[in-house]
Amino acid sequence: MTSARNTPSPQVLSSLPAHSSGFVRVRGAREHNLRNVDVDIPRDALVVFTGVSGSGKSSLAFSTLYAEAQRRYFESVAPYARRLIDQVGVPDVDAIEGLPPAVALQQQRGTPSTRSSVGSVTTLSSLIRMLYSRAGSYPPGQPMLYAEDFSPNTPQGACPNCHGLGRVYEVSEASMVPDPSLTIRQRAVASWPLAWQGQNQRDILVTLGYDVDIPWRDLPKEQRDWILFTEETPTVPVYAGLTPEQTREALKRKQEPSYMGTFSGARRYVLHTFTHSQSALMKKRVSQFMLGSPCPLCEGKRLKREALSVTFAGLDIGELSQMPLLQLAEVLKPVAAQAYLEQAEEAGEVWSHEQTQAARQERIAQGAPGHVGGPDVRHTPNLSLEKRLAAQRIAQDLLERVSTLTGLGLGYLALERSTPTLSSGELQRLRLATQLGSQLFGVIYVLDEPSAGLHPADAEALFEALQQLKASGNSLFVVEHDLQTMRRADWLIDVGPAAGEQGGQVLYSGPPAGLAQVAESQTRAYLFAEQAPARRTARQAQGWLRLEGISRNNLNDLSAEFPLGCFTAVTGVSGSGKSSLVSQALLELVGAHLGRPQSNEEPEELNLEDDAPQASSGEVTAGLERIKRLVQVDQKPIGRTPRSNLATYTGLFDHVRKLFAATPEARALGYDAGQFSFNVAKGRCPACEGEGFVSVELLFMPSVYAPCPTCHGARYNPQTLAIQWQGLNIAQVLQLTVQEAVEVFAEQASIRRSLEVLRDIGLGYLRLGQPATELSGGEAQRIKLATELQRNPRGATLYVLDEPTTGLHPRDVDRLLEQLDNLVRAGHSVVVVEHEMRVVAQADWVIDIGPGAGDQGGKVVTSGTPQQVARHRKSRTAPFLAQALG
Repeated sequence: MTSARNTPSPQVLSSLPAHSSGFVRVRGAREHNLRNVDVDIPRDALVVFTGVSGSGKSSLAFSTLYAEAQRRYFESVAPYARRLIDQVGVPDVDAIEGLPPAVALQQQRGTPSTRSSVGSVTTLSSLIRMLYSRAGSYPPGQPMLYAEDFSPNTPQGACPNCHGLGRVYEVSEASMVPDPSLTIRQRAVASWPLAWQGQNQRDILVTLGYDVDIPWRDLPKEQRDWILFTEETPTVPVYAGLTPEQTREALKRKQEPSYMGTFSGARRYVLHTFTHSQSALMKKRVSQFMLGSPCPLCEGKRLKREALSVTFAGLDIGELSQMPLLQLAEVLKPVAAQAYLEQAEEAGEVWSHEQTQAARQERIAQGAPGHVGGPDVRHTPNLSLEKRLAAQRIAQDLLERVSTLTGLGLGYLALERSTPTLSSGELQRLRLATQLGSQLFGVIYVLDEPSAGLHPADAEALFEALQQLKASGNSLFVVEHDLQTMRRADWLIDVGPAAGEQGGQVLYSGPPAGLAQVAESQTRAYLFAEQAPARRTARQAQGWLRLEGISRNNLNDLSAEFPLGCFTAVTGVSGSGKSSLVSQALLELVGAHLGRPQSNEEPEELNLEDDAPQASSGEVTAGLERIKRLVQVDQKPIGRTPRSNLATYTGLFDHVRKLFAATPEARALGYDAGQFSFNVAKGRCPACEGEGFVSVELLFMPSVYAPCPTCHGARYNPQTLAIQWQGLNIAQVLQLTVQEAVEVFAEQASIRRSLEVLRDIGLGYLRLGQPATELSGGEAQRIKLATELQRNPRGATLYVLDEPTTGLHPRDVDRLLEQLDNLVRAGHSVVVVEHEMRVVAQADWVIDIGPGAGDQGGKVVTSGTPQQVARHRKSRTAPFLAQALG
């Protein structure tokens, strides 16, 4: 291990970039699991922070360095401005010297609204709107439009029919009454609520004189239409539990009713619930009765007709925004070229300013609008010099920014692609491209695994982008597991040696080569190729799952075969169609036969702006008889509130609460397992209602969260905390890490099994009560996988995982591979979408999709054993796989 302060030696200093301007000096960092860390980090250099998952590298890079830079910035602004910014906490560190301003580019999921897109994140949409406004070709007689007239997110630009959503929604009789052979009493109107509320609507119809005991299709159309579509809300007496005949008799006698009920038409209930309900579950339920279709007025392009009538290069702005960026670049190149104006002038196609004004005046004198321009700015003669010049300059700026995105391997994305459909890696690279054009100088960029989700073939462009930021006078602090990025770094900081309580130390700080001398480092063996994965013979398929005629996104009539009883890796460059094949088509087509993939997800928040789910065409022609169960293990959060955590999600907390309820003290007091739940009123702290913290309102300052003054963050009331099991109360159990809990619950078989699986999959450092909101996508995915592994599934299961190695150190990748291998040995099938070549090299079968991204992809380039794929000359994966195979 290096010295406590990790102070660089003169020899180490000489290896730094010549333009390095000193060090950021950290003293006494104790954030999260950091153990009083002292370290000097060079500025103006590419610094990579590495270490096993949970070692503390993100705590140093983000929770300490970036948090302190952000805090200092907030301290410099006026109190009023500070009130409008989410205040960050003060990092637990003694001192940080030489810290410049910092910009964080973290792994984050897309914003929930489809109004946020690739174009809005990168600000390219603003330039496109300016291009159409200033240089577009208008139809004769139409006045010039402003840039905001080309935005679907403004009142002046949005289509008046769909309000800028691109889709219209209708609720039909067929959607609300899926089975017209049922009677109203048999819940023919499926869109009405379940339980008492639905019964209430049926009882009201009895009072109103409708026959609820004949098949729906036999009711007169006038009655069916009123029940479903009326906007009337009559309030009538309800006689609960009486037959229709008894109800009629009670009405005649004016008998006292059970209550007065208000009727709501089925469509009115659906739309009102979707619009106003705070429950994601309720929204998800009623959404199934709503039929979405492209808006007929704007054809799904979201803009008013006047904006869509303006063209550039023969395309309206909706068509241009739907193009992949690679194709957009081809449209812009001739316009951006210097020869553009010169050729037009030689051909006599450019008017002078005086000619333009004269033509405009002549048109006005004739009673026509003053605009002059043809239908196509590229090919139509007699466009003004101003328009030609505007088109060229805007196109040049656009082309420069688009080229940055395509260089980062994102050329397959379109401007209108909504951010919820992007991976966290894609989003981070979009933000990185935006920063490349910002021309900031002297700042620290803190990046969170920029290589995540990136094929090795695209990694070179990423490295060049990072070098470009560094050359502009900035520092790059990168949290990364990619071995190639580590090797090419100027400086390496290895945090460890293990995770959680066993981590939090800086084992090494210096040029990458020096790590070879640090015996405690778990990174060393992989960085210097000492830890080669074990080679084994590929398993033979126990059958084949064949998909034919698949069309989805960029897949067009594709056929693919997946071996059963094997470990299959699907590879290809970013955007080639891997996820379309596996995470969409495979799941949907197999799921249609077996039922939906099993998942413990909370219902997702829905929004009318959400894109309509695209169905995958195609069919499964073989292999279904060998699959009894389908399980998707994705990276979506295991919960959206701090009340959801590792212990509750895996189910082990149920067993823990039963242990506490079975203690003599709890039984004497009559406590059941519910007493030990922080979600139940009887056991939780009444002040914070089991949250563990309270919001403190500050005048002229943002609200801050502080530990609850009553329970001090324990979440429970004193009576509950007084009960102990093995010397621990329930709050102390939730503070245990998985590794610690394995020892505490060694004699409890059901709990121990869950904990051991979590530990073996590399999550031993997580606390049992760690809120779901604090978990990364990779951690959430591994918790789901651990939950599956402890179930002992019956029957052959197909497991589908999308990039399971995201966020994993090579040591943890080996652990994950071992667990996946155990599933296959037990007779199951595993299919993973993966970029990590060390994992692909361990697969029994590889399917390579490509050869390129977007329109240049979507085909099976080759398939076979890793050795066979590695020899394929046209595969972009092959050379990297060959390297991994050694």
